Amino acid sequence: MGTTVSTELVHHGERRDRLGRQHVPVERRRELLAAFGESGLTRARFARQEGLRYTTFCTWVQQEGTVSARPKPPEAPVRFAEVTLPVPVPGGLEVQLPCGAIARGSNAAELAKLIRALRA
Repeated sequence: MGTTVSTELVHHGERRDRLGRQHVPVERRRELLAAFGESGLTRARFARQEGLRYTTFCTWVQQEGTVSARPKPPEAPVRFAEVTLPVPVPGGLEVQLPCGAIARGSNAAELAKLIRALRA
């Protein structure tokens, strides 16, 4: 009626420091970074899949200058346009409704009443 538990120790030859942190050789890091570049996965997902700490993996990516396999969207040139804004009511209030309509007035209570009526 007892339960048998078996464990397995897997050692890939990586060294560990005094704090137990795993040291991954540079060659293995490069292999992992190349695999990441071809995977199309996010950094977080790839690190989880490979059993790596996310922050450590991000440091490797940054150090190697490796980018995700996802291409960056092309940067569009910045363009400016001159626009004319409506002149606000002096001393008044202005509320833009979700539908895009603008309600203006100088009495907050009446403006609130109008908005409630429009919502109904």
